[in-house]
Amino acid sequence: MKKDIHPKEYRQVIFSDSTSGKSFLIGSTIKTTKTAKWEDGKEYPVFNVEISSASHPFYTGQSKTIDTAGRVEKFKTRAASAKVKPKKASSKKAETAK
Repeated sequence: MKKDIHPKEYRQVIFSDSTSGKSFLIGSTIKTTKTAKWEDGKEYPVFNVEISSASHPFYTGQSKTIDTAGRVEKFKTRAASAKVKPKKASSKKAETAK
């Protein structure tokens, strides 16, 4: 292997799939803030991913819809529509009109 071809930040990183719970130890230059222990007892930087080969439908053969980005927007639209609804007229007014 040639010397000095990798960047200085190149190191082993744990990529943790939040959907399937699987983890992979791969060489990378990605910047991370968290660390965790791997199966060999050593501590490595950790980077969380939403989807990997362990959870992607192409590799698993199972169709699955993953919507992590749209949940907040859906909640905001529901909350906004709940505030807009006016109160209905009371039933006493309906009875006197008869």
